[in-house]
Amino acid sequence: MKTKALITSALLAAALSTSALAQSVDIKDAWTRSTVQGQKATGAFMKLTAKEGAKLVGGSSPVAGVVEVHEMKMEGDVMKMRAVPGGLELPAGKAVELKPGGYHVMLMDLKAPLMKDTTIPLTLIFKDAKGVETKTELKVPVSTMAPGGAMPMDHSQHKM
Repeated sequence: MKTKALITSALLAAALSTSALAQSVDIKDAWTRSTVQGQKATGAFMKLTAKEGAKLVGGSSPVAGVVEVHEMKMEGDVMKMRAVPGGLELPAGKAVELKPGGYHVMLMDLKAPLMKDTTIPLTLIFKDAKGVETKTELKVPVSTMAPGGAMPMDHSQHKM
């Protein structure tokens, strides 16, 4: 009986520690851009606010073969997009916006088109300051435009 109680306690402690970090990152206004037949990549966008410092280090989704944290930025007069090595820093209490033309979650090797007015499952992976990894599952709406009508960036020409 002692062994069963210890295992139960350990599992409960692990579950509580995982949900504590997952709940310490507030996720608002998540959306992903719809795609057309043959398009193999798109972006997901949102606002992230960590109660304590954390990093967004990756993700997964059954609709994509690869999910990475990316950044777009100007280098001279050329817009460059690349994965963020080591993950995206989320400073304590400061909102970090993932938006077209900046940081975003890149969904690549799409298995089918993402249709407007549907939702997709997306799991985000965070790491706390101690390196403890947790996952947060979302249902993300698919849209042709950002909330409020801002034009999203076009990922149709993204090369893998």
